[in-house]
This record gives sequence, C-alpha cells and structure tokens, in this order.
Amino acid sequence: MPIVLAILAVVLLAVITILVTARRRASVGTLARETRQRDKATVADAPGTDLATVSTEARDRTDSAKQDLAPAGTKGLAVATPVDEEALGETRRQFLNRGIVAGMGLALGALGVAVVGFLWPPNTGASGFGGVVDVGSLAEIDDTINNKKIPFYNAAAKTYVVAYPKADLPKARKVPNYVPIYPGMKEGYVTLYQKCVHLGCRVPFCVTSQWFECPCHGSKYNRVGEKRGGPAPRGLDRFIPTIVGGRLLVDTGVIVQGPPIGTDTTGQSPEGAPCV
Repeated sequence: MPIVLAILAVVLLAVITILVTARRRASVGTLARETRQRDKATVADAPGTDLATVSTEARDRTDSAKQDLAPAGTKGLAVATPVDEEALGETRRQFLNRGIVAGMGLALGALGVAVVGFLWPPNTGASGFGGVVDVGSLAEIDDTINNKKIPFYNAAAKTYVVAYPKADLPKARKVPNYVPIYPGMKEGYVTLYQKCVHLGCRVPFCVTSQWFECPCHGSKYNRVGEKRGGPAPRGLDRFIPTIVGGRLLVDTGVIVQGPPIGTDTTGQSPEGAPCV
C-alpha cells in the first residue's frame, strides 16, 4: 500500500506541473484581459465602428509614421520592421520553461524511483547474507561442536553456531532479548553474528579460553556470546534459527540484539589461557 501511494503522489505532481506549464505556454502571445477590455471600451465610445476597423486605422497610422521618419530617398520603399524585443524574448522564455519542466520531470522521476526502492519490501527468499541461509546439517554441526570443541562457522551467513546447555534454559527465559531466539535455544542451538558490537570487527573463537575474544579492542564474550569483558556495550548479536528436515536455517535479514551487560546465564569462566 505505501508503494502505491508513493507512485500516485509522483504521478499527481507530474500532471500538475504539466498542466501549469501548458497553461502558461497557451497564454504566450495573447492579449492581456485589461487590453481587450480597453479595446472594447474604445469601440463602445465610437458608435458605428468595430474593433477590426479601429485596428486597421491604427496600423495605417503606424505605417504612415514610419514612412515619414524614413531617411530621404527611401520613401515609398518597404521599411524594415525592427525586431520586437518582447516577441524575441518569448522564444527564450519558452526555452527556459521547457528546460525547467524537463529538469523537474527528471527530478520527480528520480525521486519516485528512490521512494519506490526505499519502500519496496526485501526479498525474503533471497539466498546469501541478508536472506535465509542454510547453515548445514545438524549432524555436521553437532560433530564440530562436540568433537572438535569449536563453534560451527558458516561464512555465507557470517554466523557461529554454538550449543546452549538445556540446564540453563530457565535463566535464559528471563532475559527479554532471548525471547525471539528462545525456541532455537530449546533445541540446543544459538546462532551468533560474527561482528563485534563494539566497532564491528570479526570476533574469532579462542580455543584455549573457549570464549570469543575480539583482537581489535579486547572485548570478550563467553561461549554463548554473553559479554564478559572489554568495551563492548552488550553481548553478541544473533540470528533466529529454524530446523527444517534435519538442517539448520538462519534468517540473516533479522538481527536480534545481544543481551545487556551483566547477563551470564551459563556462568562459564575461561577454560584456559586467553588469546587476547
């Protein structure tokens, strides 16, 4: 509906502009209303004459005056009529009017395209980052998390998949930021956005400490992305996971803001030496 309203508004503005310009062009070269009224009054004051007769007599007087003012030896010859500066200005005025109309038309067209592009809904079926991404099979994800002791990473989704302990679900249920992703947490998965919430660096996983540690400014997050140190203003942002046919899908078009500072639902301490 907003797209339709935007298109109608652009079309209406264009129609109004064209009508106003056409009306101005139609009035060029015509006598003003006051001039026509004076001509009619002159005819009314002279019974038996009409406007055509008055115009003819005025033209004859003008031609006679031009002959009288002509240089000696040129009387009786056709006298060149000087260029009417006002009439010449009409051509320039028309050119400027048309240029203005063309410029306004281009501006309105560009504005219309920009408005439609801004209001156009995103393609929810798009693949790659910004759409729904198939991260991988649950068997592959579980093998990486449980046997290799590292998060499962998907570059297309820019996502780390980590396990969430079911024993800590009662505490997670009390965190407002976890409401959108809580169904995925019940299935045992959290999908973390790789970007540090401080200044946007990619946060690697430290195998020794089993925390996410940002090498740029030292922000640290526990295994499930809750902020544990550094200048980060909150925990890592995350995506909403969905399990379909034994595969994990994440909608990277919707970013769920990370939990606030002080959130520690798992109570995980560093399990070894820090990387940063």
